[in-house]
Amino acid sequence: MSELNEILAHNREFVASKAYEAFEASKYPERKLAILSCMDTRMVELLPAALGLRNGDVKMIKSAGALVMHPWGAVMRSLLVAVFELGVEEIMVVAHFDCGMRGLNAPEFLEKAREQGIPDERIDTLRNAGIDLNAWLTGFDDVETSVRHTVNTIRNHPLMPKHIAVHGLVIDPHTGGLSLVEEDANEAQESAA
Repeated sequence: MSELNEILAHNREFVASKAYEAFEASKYPERKLAILSCMDTRMVELLPAALGLRNGDVKMIKSAGALVMHPWGAVMRSLLVAVFELGVEEIMVVAHFDCGMRGLNAPEFLEKAREQGIPDERIDTLRNAGIDLNAWLTGFDDVETSVRHTVNTIRNHPLMPKHIAVHGLVIDPHTGGLSLVEEDANEAQESAA
């Protein structure tokens, strides 16, 4: 059963009661920060609470595993828009332990697609079009290594300004505790001064 009707009914009441007034904020992030995090359901409220964030503080970008899979994909574009159009000066990649992307592999994923009715002909069409499904549908083995890779992809993007600090963290999805994986060297030097 779809959640759509329940959500639409709630939304009508939300607007009619002007509950939106509590969430008014600028489109520009108050803290000049963008966070790339995982789309995990446990992060919806835990992540902002654990980081002390309020509505309007940051630009929040979510992707499975907090990954930048391609330097020219939508996640990287969103980060660049946040920097050039919305005033972001710092980026944090926040992945989490117990992530569904850990151990994801193409053969198992494609078998689930087949079970959901996706025919082999479609999968073959993608492969024949040059899509490397094995690479695209592969997760990671170690979350900290994955965070480092994503941080480096962002830092070394040809359109990312060098003065933008990019950090990597991992959050515990049960306690909200953060582990620093990688602090931007430029930012670390400023903190020490």
